[in-house]
Amino acid sequence: MALYQKFVAHTKLRRVVVLFLLLLLFYIFRSMLSLFLLTFIFTFLAYKTIRKLRKFLPVSSFILTIVLYGLVVYLAYFALTKYVPMLINQTIQMVNSVVDFYEQTPAESNDFFAFIQKYIEQFNILGQLQKSATLILAYIQNFGKLATAIVMSFILSFFFLIEEKKTWHFSRLFLKGEVAWFFEDIRYFAHKFANTFGVVIEAQFLIAIINTTLTIISLSLMGFTQLPSLAIMIFVLSLIPVAGVIVSIIPLSFIAYSQGGLHDVILVLIIVVVIHLIEAYLLNPKLMSSKTELPIFYTFVVLLISEHYFGTWGLVMGVPVFVFLLDLLKVKPITHD
Repeated sequence: MALYQKFVAHTKLRRVVVLFLLLLLFYIFRSMLSLFLLTFIFTFLAYKTIRKLRKFLPVSSFILTIVLYGLVVYLAYFALTKYVPMLINQTIQMVNSVVDFYEQTPAESNDFFAFIQKYIEQFNILGQLQKSATLILAYIQNFGKLATAIVMSFILSFFFLIEEKKTWHFSRLFLKGEVAWFFEDIRYFAHKFANTFGVVIEAQFLIAIINTTLTIISLSLMGFTQLPSLAIMIFVLSLIPVAGVIVSIIPLSFIAYSQGGLHDVILVLIIVVVIHLIEAYLLNPKLMSSKTELPIFYTFVVLLISEHYFGTWGLVMGVPVFVFLLDLLKVKPITHD
């Protein structure tokens, strides 16, 4: 009993044990990881949105929650019935344009693109694209699971926010009793997680929205078609720090060349570079805070490791989780508003 009391009194050791227990639970329920992460993201973003709306609208959180989620459901229904069929057709056209570019005989191309094709063949990029296509087919087969996770996460976040006060009041009951220290440590990690991971993922979403908007406006001025499918591709890639910008250049350059030749490719590269500079020197310092920025080397290492172990989710969540761990270990604390 004395050993147990010493363990409970040793806060640092206790929290390390609790953290490993939580990681073990996440590993056991790793098949539900998408549900957990999506629920947190939906809840966090909706909670932040409602708080900001209440500063301008003298309306209760209950009503704002119903209106916000009702609006999301309406927009989702509108998108599924009107834009999804069009999006599928445009995506097929976009993929066909990329394939047509690759299959073109380089004899009539300039030396630059002959050089690019040589390297494409050297690194067997076509084989990599085939592997990617196989992976995409696997994702399509698992689309039902992903759709279910999105719907369930949306419903869970709605119920959490619709009864926010009641939920928090009931949750505080766990801080009483024989193992109150255990739930106190869970609250400590949850608070840290929300204030670091949440802040970074919110900023990442805002940066992705701004990047996508600026890029799509620029591409529309250049006369690009298939803008809705391009917008989705750019938004998803913008959620991946640093690497997303580099990856997005490849399909955009292919489409630009098939549409307007080398001139359009150069314009696309200039647009991407300018938007990346805006992100690096304006958006990141303003939205992320300079204390959360990572050197590019660390960013790529984190992305490589997280993608290896967690797949696509690792690319999106790797950097925010790494920042959370840095804050937790007090290596590089994040600045909170």
